[in-house]
Amino acid sequence: MLAEFLGTFVLLLLGIGSVAVAVVGLPGSGRQAVEFGPANWLIISWGWGLAVAFGVYVAGGISGAHLNPAVTLAFAVRKDFPWRKVLPYWLAQVLGAFVAAALIYACYRWAIDAADTKAGIPRDESLGTYSIFATFPAEYFGDSWWGPLLDQIVGTAILLLLICALIDTRNTAPMSNLHPFLIGLVVVAIGLTFGTNAGYAINPARDFGPRLLTYFEGWGDIALPGTFGWFSGYWWIPIVGPLIGGVVGVLVYDLIIKPVIRARAGAQEEGPATEEA
Repeated sequence: MLAEFLGTFVLLLLGIGSVAVAVVGLPGSGRQAVEFGPANWLIISWGWGLAVAFGVYVAGGISGAHLNPAVTLAFAVRKDFPWRKVLPYWLAQVLGAFVAAALIYACYRWAIDAADTKAGIPRDESLGTYSIFATFPAEYFGDSWWGPLLDQIVGTAILLLLICALIDTRNTAPMSNLHPFLIGLVVVAIGLTFGTNAGYAINPARDFGPRLLTYFEGWGDIALPGTFGWFSGYWWIPIVGPLIGGVVGVLVYDLIIKPVIRARAGAQEEGPATEEA
């Protein structure tokens, strides 16, 4: 649990930190003269990808570095992880995410206040500064929950499908402990392909821990129940969507790829023996 806490803490500290740099750090420091744009999104996408990689390196040898309740649930469903440990892992992950968000808030509070003052809006109406910590759906979804939920299911299913491939040594898994780095690249790819729909939470702890922090620090209804302008009651979607998507991802891998690998391994084991040269 301590390893999951610390690994998730590192993941959120670097991930949220990259968003803080892109949203309030660069503009507020005088180091960026243009509006938020594609370059800022690249900072966020690569920031989260590297955050995942280093979080996995921190905790991987101790806890398996799930760092994500969707990963924990998916591995339990595929019988690679004991069910009795699911809730303790979830608790450690959410706490790690909350503490990381609190530390980022402590470091960037001045930049956040300056951004809100410049925009002339109170904190509980500042969707921009809230977005440093937790996610919300794109305006084109309107008040529909189905579009963002589908986005979270698909994004997390991709994540788990590719994690299964990258850790399966019978497939073409990377050697030399490179899989944490490549899992980080998976997150970069998801951010670049699905990120603008709903902020690509793809991790209930990543969203809910910081969401709690923003609620306590004055963002009000934007955080909980997740209501602002075009969306309402959004808080549950980055939790339920990833949990469903994670299970879908491992089931797809186990139904399509795993049987073929097993069959080929069995055929090799049962084949005729060859004489050594």
